[in-house]
Amino acid sequence: MELNADFSLRTVVHSEELDWVDSPMPGVQRRMLDRIGDEVARATSIVRYAPGSHFSPHIHSGGEEFIVLDGVFQDEHGAFPVGSYIRNPPQSRHTPGSELGCIIFVKLWQFDPADRTPIITRMDKLGAVPHAERPGVSVSPLFKDQREEVRMEQWAPGAEVTLDTTGGAELLVLDGNFVEGRDTLNRHSWLRVPIGSELRAKAGTQGARVWIKTGGLRFIDPPKQAR
Repeated sequence: MELNADFSLRTVVHSEELDWVDSPMPGVQRRMLDRIGDEVARATSIVRYAPGSHFSPHIHSGGEEFIVLDGVFQDEHGAFPVGSYIRNPPQSRHTPGSELGCIIFVKLWQFDPADRTPIITRMDKLGAVPHAERPGVSVSPLFKDQREEVRMEQWAPGAEVTLDTTGGAELLVLDGNFVEGRDTLNRHSWLRVPIGSELRAKAGTQGARVWIKTGGLRFIDPPKQAR
């Protein structure tokens, strides 16, 4: 399966306008944002766990990165409420599920194969530092290596935001909204900007809180083995 698989194109998906699609596991549904592959895939998705649902134990050969958007996500490593940001590196293993139900934004098979650094943090508990060169922007760093940088940004109401996307960028609106080009991106809208572009956005009247990954589009390597 290929969905939004041409990474040279600017792509916008308003995820909350999509239908939920059943996964192979009962009670687990998805809204697919991009995908290369079938059940073993380089994928970006919004995933919903019904109360009491879970996946069977599995190893993430290509790594997994996710944000808890609603409810409480659980596995044998803990319970992770709204605002949690998790990186499970390649070769990590878990049994994901949710007793109360949850919604997560998840990216699969997009790690450096040598990465073995797990990260668990609460984005909603992090402080934000005003950016010295970008008025109206405050930044909460989440992760950085030689491949990519991940952070949360708070954009003040009406802020005009420029973002260097030399290595490509992905943005997920957590709260508020912003306008970029001809598009208004609202809560849980997802934007992928190709390599070599420059993003110019304007935050709405309530401002915007945005998850941002830059640099990662230089590394597009679909999986060739079981996840």
